[in-house]
Amino acid sequence: MFPIRRFVSELAAANLLQQVRWRDGVECPRCRSDLTVRNGSYREYQRYLCKDCDRTFNDKTGTIFAHSKLSLKEWYFTIYVFLRFNTSIRQIEAEVDLSYRTVRRRVERFARALDAPSITLSGPVEIDEVYVSAGLKGRERDQASRSRGLSTRGRGSYDGDKPPVFTLVDRGSDERYVVPAKSAEDSTVRLLFGNRRQESLTVYTDGFRAYDPLEDDDAFTREYVVHGDGEYADGDVHVNGCESHASLMRRWLSPHRGVSKDKLTPYLRAFQLRCELYRKPGDEALKHAFDAAL
Repeated sequence: MFPIRRFVSELAAANLLQQVRWRDGVECPRCRSDLTVRNGSYREYQRYLCKDCDRTFNDKTGTIFAHSKLSLKEWYFTIYVFLRFNTSIRQIEAEVDLSYRTVRRRVERFARALDAPSITLSGPVEIDEVYVSAGLKGRERDQASRSRGLSTRGRGSYDGDKPPVFTLVDRGSDERYVVPAKSAEDSTVRLLFGNRRQESLTVYTDGFRAYDPLEDDDAFTREYVVHGDGEYADGDVHVNGCESHASLMRRWLSPHRGVSKDKLTPYLRAFQLRCELYRKPGDEALKHAFDAAL
């Protein structure tokens, strides 16, 4: 569960990066040529020479680890405990004896390198929306901090610092997705269902009006429950899977004390990656995490 050997030796950490990055063969990060040869070493990292562009590079060139003063083993520890144990940046700062700003920048640099999830739906699909507090944070802003008091009634909005986050559960493939959005409208819903394997997709929703246009579209079969009437499940018709996944998402965000809305997307991509790592052993989880960011 905890790949200790990757955190105590820089050489072991460099070997892992080499395995993950060049699993399909060494390729020049500048001209994408595979005509490369080994060309000595740079500290613990292998160096290469590209025969096409005649430039050298090493295992870290062109990655999130390039030009970083942190060692690879410090990078590995930071990202691993952030993903596996949902450790706050403040706690990581105490564990690795680095400044808060350094740890935050490294975590956010990793999260921004993650690709958006590729949503392919086979159905039937549950969809639900949740609103999270994600206003502007930090010192660089032109307006006052958001209120920490009682929230206003009604649904949130992006401009109101409570952007919607859609959760989807594909019962056919058992895949789960979280997708932040700027608005909870029917146009957003249609974009989420754009890549589907069946011509007619069965969709389970609640009674939210943004899902109403699906009933008039032949590409969808909508079935729903109305929570306002005390109806939460009618046989297979429910969004309990979405609500369960949304609760995990809220728990993921809670140690970070209100992620700002401009950084919500990378943090949710990190949450998506964390779900993929859940049952993987430590070394395999670490490889998968950095493979996703390379």
